[in-house]
Amino acid sequence: MEYRILGLAAEAAFFSLLSVPPLLLCLVGLLGYVDAWTGADTIAGFEQHFLDASRTVLSDQGVHDIAKPIFEDVTRGRPDVISIGFVFALWSGSRAVNVFIDTITVMYGLDGVRGIVATRLLSFGLFIVGLIICSVALPLMVAGPDTVVNVLPWSGTAVQILYWPVVIILCVVFLTTLYHVSVPVRSPWIEDVPGSFVALAMWVVCSFLLRIYLTSTIEGPTIYGSLAAPVAVLLWIGVSAFAVLVGAAMNAAIDRVWPSVATSAAREANERAREAEAVGAMARYAAERAGHGEPGDPDMPSEYPERWAGFLPPEDVSSRLRAHVKRRPGKHAKRPGPGAGT
Repeated sequence: MEYRILGLAAEAAFFSLLSVPPLLLCLVGLLGYVDAWTGADTIAGFEQHFLDASRTVLSDQGVHDIAKPIFEDVTRGRPDVISIGFVFALWSGSRAVNVFIDTITVMYGLDGVRGIVATRLLSFGLFIVGLIICSVALPLMVAGPDTVVNVLPWSGTAVQILYWPVVIILCVVFLTTLYHVSVPVRSPWIEDVPGSFVALAMWVVCSFLLRIYLTSTIEGPTIYGSLAAPVAVLLWIGVSAFAVLVGAAMNAAIDRVWPSVATSAAREANERAREAEAVGAMARYAAERAGHGEPGDPDMPSEYPERWAGFLPPEDVSSRLRAHVKRRPGKHAKRPGPGAGT
């Protein structure tokens, strides 16, 4: 594909998955400081879920020797684990967001407009905002309205009516904001909404197809063994990243057909800057050739490099050379004498 969407989605999925373990360690470390508020039951329940998830990757001995001691050590309150885990998660997660920002910028033809430092800082900010929104939206999508009603029995009717609209609005707002701020120039926020709906629809369809695939290949006895759960998570994150990039490509295609004033002006300025850079590079190359005494305009035509002579029949070679000489008589023909025309 033109923008390598599949490869870039895989790159974003890898760095996103890389940020999950340090985030979990950071969360577990925070539990050691808020146990007085949450209570022992919360920590015990979280420990059980943590060990159950570890068994999908580790053996029972690995869970007993590695996962359980780490959890018990971290929950006693480890500021070093919290800080290091958060920094590593921030780096890897923002690296995934950086892939989205760079790809969206290239889709709009505005690569090089925003600097590397500004792009990286924007990636850090979007990753933190995404963590906050996903911490609310993803549990709601996974739990479903019935779970919310069980927690808040008095809000049964309101939850049944507003549950999915609120989840969809949160996802659309986050995706639209991601698309909007990824473009180096400011355009109306509403113009990025179509891509958000396309990405959300694509994510739902791809997640449904992925669930069918995983049900038939990974559930039960499988060749993946203990890697089945990480493979499933990586595939799901990759599908999500692919949907986000497809939505961005939709917005970029719409902007190419009906460009906004800001993006059109920035794209033209970027193209002029590239042309000026190309002209400067050609001038430097010509000056370098002249400095080494190499001819700047060799007699051999550009459509006939000398290295092709071995691949062409002799008659074709001679005919091409004769045609080239006829096209340039001023350089190869003799000048007529003073009385030649009389």
